[in-house]
Amino acid sequence: MTKLKRLDHVAVLVPDLDQALAFWQDRLGLSLDHVETISSMAVKIAFLPLGESEIELVQPTTEDSGLAKYLSKRGPGLHHICIETDDISTKLAELNEKGVRLIDQEPVLMDDGRQLAFIHPKSTGGVLVELYQLP
Repeated sequence: MTKLKRLDHVAVLVPDLDQALAFWQDRLGLSLDHVETISSMAVKIAFLPLGESEIELVQPTTEDSGLAKYLSKRGPGLHHICIETDDISTKLAELNEKGVRLIDQEPVLMDDGRQLAFIHPKSTGGVLVELYQLP
């Protein structure tokens, strides 16, 4: 069985990044590492390291993206948790063999070499889970 390494991040969906940072950074005291816009996913993300993990504040950048629709329907809050694995392709195959419903059958390759895939919340007790493999 493929090893799961650590909790990489918890993603919080927000309508306004600056407003969210007022709490997470200014009031709670987390340090902002950087903000990144990922055009292919229509998001702007603030990365706030916390120990070996991160809090990611995710703001949709278009009104018609899947995340914008999710935000409109469900409101802001916890979107997903992300777990790092050492072999995402093998882990997806193992999960598929066990009948786990996957959103992504194959890993999505990002520009920086990261690979990611999502497990459907219907298989996880209602939590969207992202698997992650670093380059």
